[in-house]
Amino acid sequence: MSRRLRPDACSHQSPRRKPGDCDVVHLGRAMPPAIAAQSLGAPAYTLSMHFRLAILLLSIMATAFAAPPAEVARASRQPRPKPLPIDMAVDSDLEIPPAATHHLGREIAQTMHYTGAPWLVRESRQREEDCRLLLEALAVKEGQRICDLGCGNGFYTLEIARRVGPEGIVYAVDIQPEMLRMVARQAADEGLMNVRPILGTFIDPRLPKGEVDLVLCVDVYHEFSHPEQMLARIRESLAEGGQLVLAEFRGEDPAVPIKPLHKMTKAQIRVELEPAGYRVAREFDRLPWQHLMFFEAGAGP
Repeated sequence: MSRRLRPDACSHQSPRRKPGDCDVVHLGRAMPPAIAAQSLGAPAYTLSMHFRLAILLLSIMATAFAAPPAEVARASRQPRPKPLPIDMAVDSDLEIPPAATHHLGREIAQTMHYTGAPWLVRESRQREEDCRLLLEALAVKEGQRICDLGCGNGFYTLEIARRVGPEGIVYAVDIQPEMLRMVARQAADEGLMNVRPILGTFIDPRLPKGEVDLVLCVDVYHEFSHPEQMLARIRESLAEGGQLVLAEFRGEDPAVPIKPLHKMTKAQIRVELEPAGYRVAREFDRLPWQHLMFFEAGAGP
């Protein structure tokens, strides 16, 4: 057994000792460090350090192998929830007319493929589009029924579902099953049981008629291959006072770094929606890159 002397025991020095040397007590008898090293096999301070490290290591191992708290153990046993069911009941006999390449003087853009979904959750999106401000502009209320049309991987779907609360419903509509599977998985993981994933078609979002308070299309409308049919079905789905909201990159602004094919001017939006029976209810012009236009169903054709 050995122990280090008190710090004040090292205050005296001899010509043969180096500064900082101190005696070690070995079995009750003080011994110079050199002799103690020969007797004990290593300097006393090294043995003390090793002893402390051993105690620390044993403590870490005891903590690592200790039984987890009850709540952690219960959580580890809980299975991952199943993805939400997807309404895939599309009429297989439905005839889809050929897609147009242009609509009222505008070239129709191609739909973004599901493999491009990571772009929807890119780190820079909030800075570029101010998504939080867009959500605030929608003035979502608890209990509302809202459709995220062209929902993609659910970037807006999930946040809207939180805002409408358990009494509300969010219809997540897309024409790509792969996108809907992403939404169904994430919504289940986050416990958002008020999300209803729906497989739409090129001509019909398959929404309940007269029940939807707001249909949101974020950078989606310009990709509708059959805009006339889609606008007609959306109008049928709106509840009394319901609105269609379009967010589109500003075609008038060359500083917006988006391909012209994926941008629209306010004038062009009006040219296409007003003949389809919509009128502008209000406009929100504070987004960095996009128009945000609110439409109500008018007298229409």
